[in-house]
Amino acid sequence: MKKLVGLFFTILLTNTAANAANYPDFTQIVRDRGPAVVNITTTEMVQAHGMDMDPLLQMMPPFMHPPQVPGGSADVPMHSGGSGFIISNDGYILTNAHVVDNAQEVDVKLTDKREYKAKVIGTDPRADIALLKIPATGLPKAPIGNPQQLQVGEWVLAIGSPFGFENSVTAGIVSAKNRSLPDENYVPFIQTDAAVNPGNSGGPLFNMKGEVVGINSQIFSRSGGYMGVSFAIPIDVAMQVADQLKQYGKVRRGRLGVVIQDVSARAASAFGLPRATGALIAQVDADGPAARAGIKAGDVILKFNGQSIEHSIDLPSLVAETKPGSVVQLELWRNKTPLNVSARLDEMSDKTGVKTARADHANDAHHPDQLGLVVSDNHGKGVLVKRSVGYAAQAGIQPGDLILAVGETQIHNTNDYHAQVESALKQNFIALLIRRNDQTLYVTIETQ
Repeated sequence: MKKLVGLFFTILLTNTAANAANYPDFTQIVRDRGPAVVNITTTEMVQAHGMDMDPLLQMMPPFMHPPQVPGGSADVPMHSGGSGFIISNDGYILTNAHVVDNAQEVDVKLTDKREYKAKVIGTDPRADIALLKIPATGLPKAPIGNPQQLQVGEWVLAIGSPFGFENSVTAGIVSAKNRSLPDENYVPFIQTDAAVNPGNSGGPLFNMKGEVVGINSQIFSRSGGYMGVSFAIPIDVAMQVADQLKQYGKVRRGRLGVVIQDVSARAASAFGLPRATGALIAQVDADGPAARAGIKAGDVILKFNGQSIEHSIDLPSLVAETKPGSVVQLELWRNKTPLNVSARLDEMSDKTGVKTARADHANDAHHPDQLGLVVSDNHGKGVLVKRSVGYAAQAGIQPGDLILAVGETQIHNTNDYHAQVESALKQNFIALLIRRNDQTLYVTIETQ
């Protein structure tokens, strides 16, 4: 019996050791790279009123609470925190722009307890990147990796200061790449399930080689805290921004002047594409580079300067990274045929560039046409959707939408619309260009 018990524990210990050997060991990365991660505290002057404290502030660490003013109001210092990491031995530091927004003072604390006042070299709200400088030399720096080589499912490590707890280490895997977030179409985010919370912003995301592959920037949460979905800015995007901030104090980006959307399998069928790839143009700015080059709504951009566009999110960063005034080569898909054009890029302002169209799917389920639509004339500018049922409603077409084109053919009235729909019904899918709330996008309807 004793032999059996001994054999059981031997097998148990052997299996435990084998299982432990299958898990990654992050200790060496933390030892080697941890000193390059910094804690950032900012001070902003805010107006305090009376003695009542905002309920949200009660949830924050006490050192972040503003002083309470007995009656009346006064400007008092408000402290907030974040993370960052050293990218050069002479004191340049990367963090998020939102970490240092509106800060009158920025303090940086190293792992060896040294503290410095940091200078903000520049910020870029569009990419959410800030470059800081502290007066120090001989600092440990974090090596920069290549996020293009990241694989979904690969282990990654985050170091930062969640809720002010300095140099906290969390780990997870890459959940997805090239994520496009609402109201953000420039950064192709890395999605991870590493635990990231308020205060982690601006901290590094490491791969298993100990290289920085991203900057932890955003979380998706219904509670305000970690819920398993975190987003990091790819480090190659961040370093391109940092280089320009260091050289010019601001970032100059190229502008093409189009609104794009992803090419779904249905849209690929409707436009005769061999596969679902590229960026579908839903709208062209009248005075933009794309319009001057003859690019039209309904064109699909397949390549930008020879680089393939697999997903629509690939295009904005490629355009933005190109110097304004540059002539670029675009491979398009139009009328089921490849087409090459050249365009000279303008400079992107805060409100221009390459925008992404998004459809809000309808939840609602005269005589509807074959698509399930009742439409009316709109003074020679497309047709107005009065009612949407069946195929059209399932695809997300809503009453009030303005239909501007069927496929690549512009329509002016109901006669144009019905003629084009009748012709397009031979296909399994029909793409309608619609305008909704000042936004233009293609919606693809399955007809069979």
